[in-house]
Amino acid sequence: MCTPPAVRRALRSSPLHLLAAGLAFALLGVAPTLHAQGAASGSSATRDSAGATRAPLTLADIRLLAETHLALVAIDDSADARSAQARNKTGEAQHELSLRKREQITSLLKAKGLVEDEYLRRRFLISTNAEYRAQFDSVVARLTGAPLPGRVAPPVVRGFVAASALPAGMVGTHIGHVTTSFVDTPDKVGFLPMAFAEAQVAAQHATLATRTPTDLAAMQLHAGHVLHALDPKLEKTGPGKGFGFVRAAGGVAQHVELAAKEPGASPNVKTHAQHVATAARSAMKRAEQAIELAKRIREAKDAATAATLTTQLASVCGQLVAGVDGNADGRIGWDKDEGGIQQADEHIKLLLAGEKK
Repeated sequence: MCTPPAVRRALRSSPLHLLAAGLAFALLGVAPTLHAQGAASGSSATRDSAGATRAPLTLADIRLLAETHLALVAIDDSADARSAQARNKTGEAQHELSLRKREQITSLLKAKGLVEDEYLRRRFLISTNAEYRAQFDSVVARLTGAPLPGRVAPPVVRGFVAASALPAGMVGTHIGHVTTSFVDTPDKVGFLPMAFAEAQVAAQHATLATRTPTDLAAMQLHAGHVLHALDPKLEKTGPGKGFGFVRAAGGVAQHVELAAKEPGASPNVKTHAQHVATAARSAMKRAEQAIELAKRIREAKDAATAATLTTQLASVCGQLVAGVDGNADGRIGWDKDEGGIQQADEHIKLLLAGEKK
């Protein structure tokens, strides 16, 4: 079955920008002059040029906008087809077609009961409000039979927890420093996401060092990168974040314990805070082992000695996140010096789940 041209155009045009509708208004010489102070703050209300507040969009408003958008797409498609015909390649014919297109747009908006300013207001709100955009896409999908457009999922940051999922009060504040945001970290991320990021850099460069077992200079270079990721006071430059795994893991332990010490902390918080802090400190001990290995690689006089140490370094750096099954019982726990920051992350999640109950 052949898809109508208007539908094909709707499928490839972005509802977010309402491209065809914008083009149509450009032909009319219309410039968007909205005063949409509310949109920047997340409010759906807008103000007109006189300062009067306008109501948010209803579902009926969004449905009308979608119908208008698709009709404008159809007008645009039809005009493009006529403009491309050989007999219309003269300047006079093109001008006539442009005038006809303007008339069609004017008639359409009049038939829909939309004036220029109100159409532009609704178009702007659709492009800046996620809820309106989702409703608009749904209406377009029903009208055209096209599938709903996909959504780009935000990247998953290990250890991150949204502020909305945190407990209330100072307990939540301290846990938020662990999982969500802290003022002194790069990009103000939480200590746990920072620890994951630095551990990834350390493990990556420890592995890279093992790939050049006959090149002493290369192994020493990557050992320096590991030092930078673990503790930038020891190596000021490198591919890490400049905060250091040791400091980040220490922040995890310190701030989760501060949460447990708050007067309002529940038994659930106190229990899992101990687990989180213990796992984080075990990971710090492993980081100290990795630092000593990296230093020895930097001091090595021959490639054979350095190569043996790089194998050990890669193993220890991998344990910063995963931990290690120290007692060979088939599992890695938070205690007995087994835990890594993965176990700290698991018990932060258990803590938050317990608070919801």
